[in-house]
Amino acid sequence: MTADPYRFEFDHAVPLVEAEMSLHLSLFAVAGLYGEARVRLDARYHLDEAGHAILVDGDTEVGAAVVQVFTSLALREFGETAFQVRRAPSAFTLPQGPERQEPSGGPVLA
Repeated sequence: MTADPYRFEFDHAVPLVEAEMSLHLSLFAVAGLYGEARVRLDARYHLDEAGHAILVDGDTEVGAAVVQVFTSLALREFGETAFQVRRAPSAFTLPQGPERQEPSGGPVLA
């Protein structure tokens, strides 16, 4: 990955599982535009539980769409002051490999 991922840091009043579910909705919405296969190939994120954050790879066209949809959903669901989004430091990279989980009833594209 050449670009820095987007880091969504949530206020501790926001349950991280709820934020992740909003991200899943974003993935489903983007799959409606690009297809499920392309989302599985091009969308990646990492849940940073210790930092109460979600990092999303926006380096592809699909990833950028996920970032935009997720930002909009998070603003509507949690409010403008409940989270901050910024580029993560370039020293951070998303985990590589087939790291897949299925929390809360939806596929995670890691």
